[in-house]
Amino acid sequence: MLTADRLLRVPKVWILPLVLSSVVVFLMTLIYFGSVVDPTAHLSGLPVLIVDQDHGVTVSGQEVDFGKEITTGLTESKTVTSRLSLTTVTWPQAEKRMNRGADYATVVIPTSLTTSLLALAGVQPYATSPTNQPFIVVRTNQRLGTLGTSLATGVLQPALQHASEKIGATLTKDTASSHPSSAVQAQLTDPIRLSVSVYRPLPSHSGLGLSPFYLSLLTLMCGFLGATILNSSVDSALGYATTEMGPKWRLRRPVAISRWQTLLTKWALAIVVIPVLTGLVLLASAGVLGMDANEPVLVWLFMSLAALSVAFGTLTLFAALGTPGQLVALLIFVYLALASSGGTVPLEALSPFFRFTAGFEPLRQILDGNRALLYFDGQLDAGLGRALVVIVVELAVWVIIGVALTLWYDAKGFNRMSPELLEYVNQSADQYLAREAPSGVT
Repeated sequence: MLTADRLLRVPKVWILPLVLSSVVVFLMTLIYFGSVVDPTAHLSGLPVLIVDQDHGVTVSGQEVDFGKEITTGLTESKTVTSRLSLTTVTWPQAEKRMNRGADYATVVIPTSLTTSLLALAGVQPYATSPTNQPFIVVRTNQRLGTLGTSLATGVLQPALQHASEKIGATLTKDTASSHPSSAVQAQLTDPIRLSVSVYRPLPSHSGLGLSPFYLSLLTLMCGFLGATILNSSVDSALGYATTEMGPKWRLRRPVAISRWQTLLTKWALAIVVIPVLTGLVLLASAGVLGMDANEPVLVWLFMSLAALSVAFGTLTLFAALGTPGQLVALLIFVYLALASSGGTVPLEALSPFFRFTAGFEPLRQILDGNRALLYFDGQLDAGLGRALVVIVVELAVWVIIGVALTLWYDAKGFNRMSPELLEYVNQSADQYLAREAPSGVT
């Protein structure tokens, strides 16, 4: 009988798993850490709005508009525009965009900014205006993720403070002749207070804004794991894979079936099994744990479609590549998908490579759709429309690849088991059963 020490002397036994696992782990590490190691350095194009409500005033025949000055300073600052994509809009426009998740934050400059600053400086006739400290509000859209809003405020806060100090220096110079008090002088060094508030706070049972990401990740795993289990189960039932439960080992008789018919069987089972799995995910998360989901049926339908696309892709890779198809599917549908999903780090803070892969990686599309359904009233222009289009296109692509490859394999005679070997195996099985049958039993 073969022993372990003799088996380990065979290089093929340990070299292949060592090399294969090393390559997978190295690629996995590059993918994961490559997406999160330094998001600030990659930050570019993060969408932020500016709402300038300040009308300005006329002092001694000259127009004074500090709101316009601040807006111009932000939009012309390379430090800001190299990281943020700024758009100047009205407040109703800002509300519409924020309600569909188009922007991470909105800088709101109030109508009273100029008059409040002039009142603080003691400029007549505005010295009698309300004496509350002038302020600017940054409204953050946490429904897009807390890290994204933190990155936005991290860029805006120093820029707005610089603008405040610049305006303060101007006011201090203009009021020097009136000898303001030391308290006013101190306040004029940084006259504008920055207030950060949340626009449309998250629901109470939303996992601090991460519920769409985790729900999307589970949707992805329903497709990937469901396809993996279906693949091994069908292959075991057809006699092309063993079934081992504890000490019991079993191998069914292999049956004559084409690659195309095998894949078709697996796809048909996936259409039944995958919606059940996604339904259980939604039942556990929303039904048992109380996650906020206003339209559970729509969420379930979207999750099922997305998971089916992943399952069809995984089963196609199994059919095309055999056992290595599982590793390829793992890299595509899990590792690379997680890194480019934008679920924890916004796309605008990812490297160009991951921004590119996010355009077609399934997890990004699933996240956009689930986020739109859970947080943005299921609006198509909140990401749901594009997600549906990409998922349907990818599902169609996997179907075309699967049909084309398996039919080509069958036409070329690339059987999983040659007819001669299949006949020999069945004859051997008949002979074995005849020998093991009790005496007198046929």
